[in-house]
Amino acid sequence: MAEVSQPSFLVDTQSDPVAIRIQGRASFQNSAAIKDFFAEMIGQGKRRFMMDFEPCTSMDSTFLGVLAGAALQLRKVEPRGSLVLCRMSPRNSELVCNLGLNRLLTVDPGAAELNMAGATQKVAGEKLDEVASARLVLEAHENLVQADGSNHEKFQDVLAFLKGRLDA
Repeated sequence: MAEVSQPSFLVDTQSDPVAIRIQGRASFQNSAAIKDFFAEMIGQGKRRFMMDFEPCTSMDSTFLGVLAGAALQLRKVEPRGSLVLCRMSPRNSELVCNLGLNRLLTVDPGAAELNMAGATQKVAGEKLDEVASARLVLEAHENLVQADGSNHEKFQDVLAFLKGRLDA
């Protein structure tokens, strides 16, 4: 699959579940946009989300931490929400499972392609300044630790570095 020149999130906010297609690389550079999108949709009462990862070329731990945060938030709302990841590559599925996120959200390897006919927008976020970016990355990694305590050892250096940087 060719790399998408500009990574983006295509969404259909009117579908149930809310449909999200990740196009290109999902990383710390575009994680703020999807974090804000989840917060806005949950604030509007949306509780069910399905994400299509077929066009997703790769993802990093910050993006995964944002997904963990959304899944944790969906567990706290009434009625309880759900987040389903579908059409993941073996590598992306492995990343999700290695961080224990499969215990917070659903990985559906057999799901059919989402109908994105009603997709009306691409989620885009503003470029974060250095401090806001560090806060996002820290929060995302704290979400990963909250999702699975064994992640603390994996990310303790990142957490310590970012906390030290933000406290300076």
